[in-house]
Amino acid sequence: MPELPEVETVVRGLQAHLPGRKIVEVRFGKTDFVIEPEAIASGLAGRAISGVRRFGKFLLVECEAADSAGPRDPAAGAATKRAMGRATKGAEEPATKGAEENDALLIHLGMTGQLTVPPSSAPVAPHTHVFFALDDGRELRYTDIRRFGQMQLLRNGERERVLGALGLDPLEASEKEFSARFGARHARVKALLLDQHVLRGVGNIYADESLWRARIHPMRTGDSLRPEELRRLYRALQVTLREAIRLRGSSVSDYVDAEGARGEFQLRHRVYQREGKKCYRCGAAIRRAIVAGRSSHFCAQCQRAPRKQKQIRPGRSTR
Repeated sequence: MPELPEVETVVRGLQAHLPGRKIVEVRFGKTDFVIEPEAIASGLAGRAISGVRRFGKFLLVECEAADSAGPRDPAAGAATKRAMGRATKGAEEPATKGAEENDALLIHLGMTGQLTVPPSSAPVAPHTHVFFALDDGRELRYTDIRRFGQMQLLRNGERERVLGALGLDPLEASEKEFSARFGARHARVKALLLDQHVLRGVGNIYADESLWRARIHPMRTGDSLRPEELRRLYRALQVTLREAIRLRGSSVSDYVDAEGARGEFQLRHRVYQREGKKCYRCGAAIRRAIVAGRSSHFCAQCQRAPRKQKQIRPGRSTR
């Protein structure tokens, strides 16, 4: 499933093509993953796209107000694209910030979702289910083999209701905020990294890779981590996510960016899906265990397992 770096890569690719363009028409194939397709078709046709941003693992294609969706000055559109291209930190501003919230198309890529912007005359890939015809002769196309994604139109004021329960963006969170959310919780640290109500955007790949870099076993609990370990994990997560964004994500299955190209961070994986192979750091065999219901890859030598606490039976003396 695409995680924060993959979604961020797609967003940056779409930022080069969509802002300033008008959606002329919306066409659907299969719609079992779309919430109210009629609302999307009627609500977006004729609207100009003002921006594209990421919110955790979600994409938001934002539209201008209906009364300002007329033709735009191409120079203004180019300026918007240049301004968006200057975002180098890897994280967009939270979608719930700002006094005004125009309508936006919310997209989750699921496991196999892809967004590309080819010419309308280009051959249509199999399993392409949604077409947004643009005013420059191209189309924003959504392709999804397994259709585990999600698409819906968020009207003005609906973002907080839909997205408000999600946690901090890990690239926006300060070390203090991160430590406060992790250090007080008696839950497995792997589970905390995957919990979208704690941090939004992190999934299995980058949780495993960050824990390896920080030398922390995935079965440790948050409240067992010492301050220096919390600091290591925070920094490891930052470095891992930013490096993955720089390398345009991990293509371990169907993921491609907005240009249809594969990412390269899978070539830098140190533990993820490397069970039985040698640890790059110490040479021990990489192991796999189920933690928080997910396969977790780690080095038992570099990432020491938590000590088992002695169980005290009720009524027995502890002396």
